[in-house]
Amino acid sequence: MTPRVRAPELPQSYTWFNTDKPLSLKQLKGRVVILDFWTYCCINCLHILPDLKYLEQKYKDSLTVIGVHSAKFDNEKETENIRQAILRYDIEHPVLVDRNFRVWEEYTVRAWPTLIVISPESYVIGYFPGEGNRDVLDELIIKLIQKHHEQGTINSQELSLTLEKQRQPLITPLAFPGKVLATPAGLFIADSGHHRLVMASFDGEILHVIGTGKPGFIDGVFSTAQFFAPQGMTFDANKQILYVADTENHALRGVDFKRQVVETIAGTGKQSRNIHLNSGAALETALNSPWDVVKVGNALFIAMAGFHQIWTMDLKTSIVKTYAGRGAEACVDGSLMESAFAQPSGITTDGNELYIADSEVSSIRGVRLVEPQQVRTICGSGDLFGFGDVDGQSEIVRLQHCLGVEYAENYLWAADTYNHKIKLVSPITGNCQTVLGDGSVGLRDGEGKKSKFFEPSGLSVLDSNLYVADTNNHAIRQVDLNTFEVTTLKFAGLCAPDVCIPPNLSPKS
Repeated sequence: MTPRVRAPELPQSYTWFNTDKPLSLKQLKGRVVILDFWTYCCINCLHILPDLKYLEQKYKDSLTVIGVHSAKFDNEKETENIRQAILRYDIEHPVLVDRNFRVWEEYTVRAWPTLIVISPESYVIGYFPGEGNRDVLDELIIKLIQKHHEQGTINSQELSLTLEKQRQPLITPLAFPGKVLATPAGLFIADSGHHRLVMASFDGEILHVIGTGKPGFIDGVFSTAQFFAPQGMTFDANKQILYVADTENHALRGVDFKRQVVETIAGTGKQSRNIHLNSGAALETALNSPWDVVKVGNALFIAMAGFHQIWTMDLKTSIVKTYAGRGAEACVDGSLMESAFAQPSGITTDGNELYIADSEVSSIRGVRLVEPQQVRTICGSGDLFGFGDVDGQSEIVRLQHCLGVEYAENYLWAADTYNHKIKLVSPITGNCQTVLGDGSVGLRDGEGKKSKFFEPSGLSVLDSNLYVADTNNHAIRQVDLNTFEVTTLKFAGLCAPDVCIPPNLSPKS
């Protein structure tokens, strides 16, 4: 008979979020408890949040989920940054900040994400690393609740929680904008936290607000369409179509400005977990967290973060397929199919080569579009734990979870997201230098390294200006590339959903 293991008690002196006071297993006796060991950079950790929300709502009388945030990157150890992630991803269960991996080690966790199931008697009875365990968890929870209900040992009193989003509602005009795209037609903003797109003029006039502001997966006219945390965009000026990586819907959307409608062009709305080389009809092929997209000729190239791959879509045939990366989470150079990426989250091109912000290995990668089609590492260590903040040449360079990259005038601009900096990279020599941001969190305009950012994630260049999606500052910043002067853009009349009526939406009935 397998010996039962009593669950180690949770530390009471550590920082907790989404609750007024620390929770203890002693206090939770009689309830099923799931500990979710996560770190907020991790795409796999984000994928199981909908599963946890489903289980929390289904068993709210008998189940308590506690997030245990065990940070990978240095930046993720900062409590305020964790709180912002909780707001960004709408996490509604208590979260314990696992300082120095104490709880991780006590529960012998080995990977992100890992779910630990604790019985109403406070014994560890389930250990589930990785994704895709919702049905197994559901079955286990039902059995536990039935057993303890029959024994009269179930605690059905729902917990009263004070959520971070109640303390800090997302009522800013923009909320965690993930990407920005500057075109002659205007400035496109992925207002990711508000689940919508905004089109503005460069002097701040709002031209269109696309989407209701509620998470969902609905095609149709601008005022009723829905997105779920949209990210990267690319624009076809001739057809007047904006292509969007609708990340948490696992889909690509086309925003047609001639007809003023949103249409799904790829993906089923469901996440695929098939990492093998894939090809199929776009609307019949499930995708996995597309994070950014760029158009080259009649093709879209997609940074498919969830698959750790680069995909392509032929806009004439509507066929999507794997283009580069074998699906392993790693940094491997070489041929397209031998190569490996680690949560690619930014993509740009000079027409001959794709440039990738490969976030989990904190590196900038190159993928040649012409023969010989090879993958290379331009700068960064290429190691999953080889991060830092070091300027220099090629493999000497250290970045920290870079999410954005933009090609302009023979150079690459890189959003060194967790270092709160913008850096300039030579794709030829691999030289990387800090140009903007002093490395500390803040919102401060000014020249070059005197400026401050807070997890900038998206970049776009038009003429002599660089535009930055300054994600945790809920702002779009403009940089004059002649002077490196940073200013913060203002958008007249734009406000959060439900706070006021966006310009192109009719009043609610």
